[in-house]
Amino acid sequence: MHDNVKISVKVNAPIEKVWDAITNREQMKEWYFNIPDFELKEHAAFNFYEGEDKKLHHHCEIVEIIPQKKLKHSWTYPDYTHDKTLVKWELQPESNGTLVTLTHKGLENFDHLGADFKKENFQNGWDEILNKALKNFVEN
Repeated sequence: MHDNVKISVKVNAPIEKVWDAITNREQMKEWYFNIPDFELKEHAAFNFYEGEDKKLHHHCEIVEIIPQKKLKHSWTYPDYTHDKTLVKWELQPESNGTLVTLTHKGLENFDHLGADFKKENFQNGWDEILNKALKNFVEN
């Protein structure tokens, strides 16, 4: 069985604004994470840290870019595992706004890492990021 998280949210903002929010490192810093080495280029790798002590290292690599439609990248925790998952951001116009759909695929690859890496935690985290942080950022 595949453990995937899929969340969709409609935001009252044009696709161009949402695309910039998810692909511009200066804007990402405002609502998502500080990712100083993010470069919007296929095969470009980027890193960021989270957690209260900012020690949870994330390593990602961009696998696909369709401007203003899709951004897909790998996602792993190199301090804990070589196993990877995939995160896909998709944007679609929807009546005076944008439908943002995020799919985080392959979470079963992290099962061996323990309770902190369970599907429910990713579901809750992505829900918070999309429905609160991103939505508030692009609508204001």
